[in-house]
Amino acid sequence: MRSEVNPQSQMAFPDGEFKMPVLFVGHGSPTNAIEHNVFTRAWAKMIESLPQPNAVLCVSAHWETVGTEVTATDQPETIHDFFGFPDELYQMKYPAPGSPSLAHLVRETVHLSEIRLNTARGLDHGTWSVLCKMFPKADIPVIQLSLDSSREPAFHHALGRELRSLRRKGVLIVGSGNIVHNLRSVVWQDTAYDWALEFDEKIRNLILAGDHQSLIDYQSLGPQARLAAPTNEHYLPLLYVLGLQDPGDAIAFYADQVTLGSISMRSIKIG
Repeated sequence: MRSEVNPQSQMAFPDGEFKMPVLFVGHGSPTNAIEHNVFTRAWAKMIESLPQPNAVLCVSAHWETVGTEVTATDQPETIHDFFGFPDELYQMKYPAPGSPSLAHLVRETVHLSEIRLNTARGLDHGTWSVLCKMFPKADIPVIQLSLDSSREPAFHHALGRELRSLRRKGVLIVGSGNIVHNLRSVVWQDTAYDWALEFDEKIRNLILAGDHQSLIDYQSLGPQARLAAPTNEHYLPLLYVLGLQDPGDAIAFYADQVTLGSISMRSIKIG
């Protein structure tokens, strides 16, 4: 169902000549927000190569709903949705403004599902722990789109495709998750299981080949898939990013390490 067009949201985000790239970020541990490491430096360096966005739309692994929702508050709170981490992490705030206008525009743009506006939800760590490194001034408006946990992977890829017009409006769309994410197999050292490396490499090659159907049907990619994504919430943000790909878009990997045994930090730029 398509929502009635809101002239204010259309005026706030007019089409421009430049098409924004799309990013997938392997976000890993929340502690990346308070660390300076190879991953956080790669995130910051990537942003330096991009034009200043008008706003950021993030699809995070850490917001699952039945149906699809989008944040629509002027000042989203910083959600500390984790346990057992250093006190410093719980003191962090990411006071980026929200953008109700962009939330309305998302709702107007999507045909596949009726998008609900959520005026209470803030930004979870899948969003702010990454953006605090990319945009440390917190001066870019940020909204989040939820993952509909009741829908199949193909739905998420298709919904991503419906958002492609936002790239012409200066909106940086970020998928935040992990291609390999198995917390039960985590080891607290910089190492990687063979099956995690194999699945990460298989996904890399399929992305370069443009084989989106195999990436949607990732559960058919062998036993490594069941180990790499025992639940799908960290994998699904990748499908949104792939759905946003246009023919001829370049692909670059700006982080590509598997660490902690079973966490892939692979991060991808499309366009």
